Amino acid sequence: MNALADQLSVGVEACDCLTPFGSAAATATALLAGRRALAFSPVLGRDGGDLVPLALLGPMDETLPPHWLARLKEMAAAIPPAAWGSARSPVIVTSSNFGVGSFYAFTRDHDPRHLAHGTPFATVDLLRADFDWGENVQVFSHACVTAHLGLAHAARLLHADLADRVLVFSFDFVSPFVAGGFHSLKILNGIMPAPYSVRETGSIGLGDGAAFAVLTRDATPFQLAAHALHNEMFHFTGNRPDGAGFAACAAAIAATTGGRRVWVKGHGTGTLEAGRLEAEVFARQFPSAPLVSWKGSLGHTLGSCGLVELAIAIAALRGSSAGAAGKIPGTVGGAAPSFTDTVALESLSSAEFDGAILTSNAFGGAHAAMLLTHD
Repeated sequence: MNALADQLSVGVEACDCLTPFGSAAATATALLAGRRALAFSPVLGRDGGDLVPLALLGPMDETLPPHWLARLKEMAAAIPPAAWGSARSPVIVTSSNFGVGSFYAFTRDHDPRHLAHGTPFATVDLLRADFDWGENVQVFSHACVTAHLGLAHAARLLHADLADRVLVFSFDFVSPFVAGGFHSLKILNGIMPAPYSVRETGSIGLGDGAAFAVLTRDATPFQLAAHALHNEMFHFTGNRPDGAGFAACAAAIAATTGGRRVWVKGHGTGTLEAGRLEAEVFARQFPSAPLVSWKGSLGHTLGSCGLVELAIAIAALRGSSAGAAGKIPGTVGGAAPSFTDTVALESLSSAEFDGAILTSNAFGGAHAAMLLTHD
């Protein structure tokens, strides 16, 4: 499959996220201070198990009603009012987990109420009822590039005049089912992640995260100017070992930058092969662009990472506090030596750049990138 790049510039009217640090502004401030939300926790929640790095907003085990529903309501209070879910103001929900942890809870508690929100569509029905959304709600789920797909689809709806504003709403909360699955692959282990660092053993962390963006055709201070998508369809979990998938996506988004001075917010989970391939490809394609990852602090928020990290990038560029204005967080948790000399371990001054490339990668060799521009 060839890399697909769309130059469909849309305005970001509003954007925020929720992490264990709080809002996007609070999270950007914490990252600039080098803080880690990750802490060692039992991989199976109340059932114990090995200690692994998790960044949690509360207890990991599912509750009735789902514990994440109150957190999503907290974040949703910041969404600008509109007739969301109507024909001209659709909602796109993106996630890789939805309520899958509820199915695991059912196997333990045998309470049939867990089954009411275990599937993606049942979870979305729960959100529609609680948030008073209309019926025009679309659902995307493609592992860790999910939020990118939702944002790209929103841009297409706007440019086709099929919508006036689009709400992209994303969330992924860690459950024992999800953590146990990654632990079985041995990439969620007893080591803190160190994105893009050369070391003997790779590792990732997992984190709770949610985010939203309201996109519009109107001019706004921040624009999503382009999207690039590529899927190698190479392996259930791995990438082509020559890095061709990373290269195809990087080349496609590079063709849209128009000579802008960019920095790169990479995927950077802390795995070794994928981290090396990503760093080397972007160092070749953007040799003067610093590369950062924030998953060494926040953990991997899975299908929501693209939107969570977009919100943090915008907050950092705005200046998350009086003492942090104009600073882009560096690679928290990273350490020298790094795979390439483009990896930035310290914070960056936003005054040096007029654009950012934000990337995510997923199981099976799926790759996504978007160009964020600002006045």
